[in-house]
Amino acid sequence: MADKLIIFDTTLRDGEQSPGASMTKDEKLRIARQLERLKVDVIEAGFAASSNGDFEAVQNIANAIKDSTVCSLSRANDRDIARAAEALKGANSARIHTFIATSPLHMEKKLRMTPEQVLEQAKLAVRFARNQVADIEFSAEDGYRSEMDFLCRVVEAVIKEGATTINIPDTVGYAIPELYGNFIKTLRERVPNSDKAIWSVHCHNDLGMAVANSLAGVKIGGARQVECTINGLGERAGNCSLEEVVMAVKTRRDYFNLDVAIDTKHIVAASRMVSQTTGFVVQPNKAVVGANAFAHASGIHQDGVLKARDTYEIMRAEDVGWSANKIVLGKLSGRNAFKQRLQELGVSLDSETEINTAFAKFKELADRKSEIFDEDILALVSDESVTSEKERYGFVSLSQHSETGERPQAAIVFTVEGKEVKGVSDGNGPVDASLKAIESHVKSGAEMVLYSVNAISGSTESQGEVTVRLQNSGRVVNGVGADPDIVVASAKAYLSALNKLSSKADRVAAQG
Repeated sequence: MADKLIIFDTTLRDGEQSPGASMTKDEKLRIARQLERLKVDVIEAGFAASSNGDFEAVQNIANAIKDSTVCSLSRANDRDIARAAEALKGANSARIHTFIATSPLHMEKKLRMTPEQVLEQAKLAVRFARNQVADIEFSAEDGYRSEMDFLCRVVEAVIKEGATTINIPDTVGYAIPELYGNFIKTLRERVPNSDKAIWSVHCHNDLGMAVANSLAGVKIGGARQVECTINGLGERAGNCSLEEVVMAVKTRRDYFNLDVAIDTKHIVAASRMVSQTTGFVVQPNKAVVGANAFAHASGIHQDGVLKARDTYEIMRAEDVGWSANKIVLGKLSGRNAFKQRLQELGVSLDSETEINTAFAKFKELADRKSEIFDEDILALVSDESVTSEKERYGFVSLSQHSETGERPQAAIVFTVEGKEVKGVSDGNGPVDASLKAIESHVKSGAEMVLYSVNAISGSTESQGEVTVRLQNSGRVVNGVGADPDIVVASAKAYLSALNKLSSKADRVAAQG
């Protein structure tokens, strides 16, 4: 009988640490519900002690999710652990994930603690957490660069204190698959009580080997939990990609001999939701969820696939949720049909007001665009004006003029805390003029560090999805806007980013 591989998703915690990828409470809850539909075993909902907003997000997810274990990260101190326990009170199944660095470099330079102090702190933290909930995960931050003898002592001690999962992260993406797999194997062999806990791997992608390292930790090292994110989202080069590790284990079950609970038909929907929520576009050649993942351009490949799919396809596109861009709704569709489609897409709007606002925007889009695809609907409900009652800036209307040889002009009407204002400017192009028109009134002083355009579906009638990343006073935020008019989409994205910049943020960064 095959062992089960536990899938621990940290999109909402480690994934959110990507610059500008912070999400609202409503966005986090929506993604958590999609992860539950995906049948993820453990959802790391956030870092409850880092901010009041993150506490509320963890609390909301703990109260709403019934089928997955809900987890909160905490540093190895009583305050963080107590805060995590409080946020998780409403969960059907709760886990506290506490961590402390164990590498010589981190202990000396970051913690300024001796190894003995770290060992004692780890024991006290797990002991305190064990009195709050039964399911405790302990992570040795920068574990792969830790000294083996010391790491064995720490792990043995925390298992004695009640840790039920032991995670050995490759925090900085330094590992090589064979070496990392053997590192986990040696640890398990040398720790006397290693059989009393489930072993977990958490790999970063700095050298492009996060998935390979994680799978080596499973196959060579004997780990039975993989920590990963949708689309490999995460700080720097990202984390181990959930969709890649799951499909590797399922496709090569002959090699891994492991079962996963994931309902793979929901993978693409989860990928799209995370991408459209965070503004991090999935590259076309990304494995499993990229637009080209199941495309065949070579004549030889096309001929082979037409004769027998398995000549060039090792997975079926429909098994991970790909389908033809089917038209789902049009301008004659009613409110109930729209509401039903939202449910099928895993979107839950909490109030009738939000549903009515979304439906009005859908009808407006249907008047401008004859074919409405699932991607259009997801982009529409990701709009802040649908789900947020507290937006400071809102788009009203835009006019712009450009012709060859003349400097483009733009005039935009938008709201500031409910009051309409108008900005006018010229620029190097219509987009530049429009954004300068907003800035002429707002005067945020923010620096634009990214401007990205992506077509939501095919054809020239497609909505354009624009991501704008702004940086100001050390804060980095992403704004996303969608519209058939790319200039309007750009203005919406810029206002979305300004809304995030204007909101209070008191997050504390953490990494495992």
